[in-house]
Amino acid sequence: MKPVLLVTGASRGIGAATAVLAAQQGWRVAVNYSTNRAAADSVVQQITQAGREALAIQADVGDEAQVLAMFQRIDSHWGRLDGLVNNAGVVDMPARVDEMTVARLERMFRLNIIASFVCAREAVRRMSTRHGHRGGVIVNLSSAASRIGGSGQYVDYAASKGAIDTLTKGLALEVAGEGIRVNQVSPGIIDTEIHASGGNPGRAQAVGPSLPLKRPGSAQEVAQAILWLLSPASSYTTGTNIDVTGGR
Repeated sequence: MKPVLLVTGASRGIGAATAVLAAQQGWRVAVNYSTNRAAADSVVQQITQAGREALAIQADVGDEAQVLAMFQRIDSHWGRLDGLVNNAGVVDMPARVDEMTVARLERMFRLNIIASFVCAREAVRRMSTRHGHRGGVIVNLSSAASRIGGSGQYVDYAASKGAIDTLTKGLALEVAGEGIRVNQVSPGIIDTEIHASGGNPGRAQAVGPSLPLKRPGSAQEVAQAILWLLSPASSYTTGTNIDVTGGR
């Protein structure tokens, strides 16, 4: 029976690339999306046309009730869960800390931190040998911003990814004896749509030449790191981070 993987925020960018690559490597994939059904359906179609299995599931991961419904949909459709990629997240418009509203901070931390905790919680309940299951793997998406700090632009985003670093390490140790590995990937400047949602659609191309590898990364390059961590090839790896930053 092929394993089942949930990728949150999988309708575009790194999430979409991860979903497609995972399907190619033998996973059945739950493609989570928040609002863009057409984009999620396009990812599912790309997977199914290649003879693989995928299912689009709408859920705002910042809403616990919707997260629970998403996991229940996976339960009823496939009856198992073997992997989670905590990819969904947001950035905001560039701002200094002394310009940030509480509403902005609450949105940032709800979608980038609390959502990852809740999804991890539900995944552990379905994968841990402590709960009578066969084990599994979780990959969290952090960011190089967690060590760079994001000053003058998005210290809140960087702080949210610092929390993901701690989640990864702490959860990895917590469930290491229960058949679950927990790791993370920290992308740098990657050429995806997320920059446009932060008000700077040309950021990747503008910053790319200043990086040690002289270009931005691609979603596919990040997906390759994620899939290695999901695979048996990384069976002795937990609680660790892979930087995909072009040397930044």
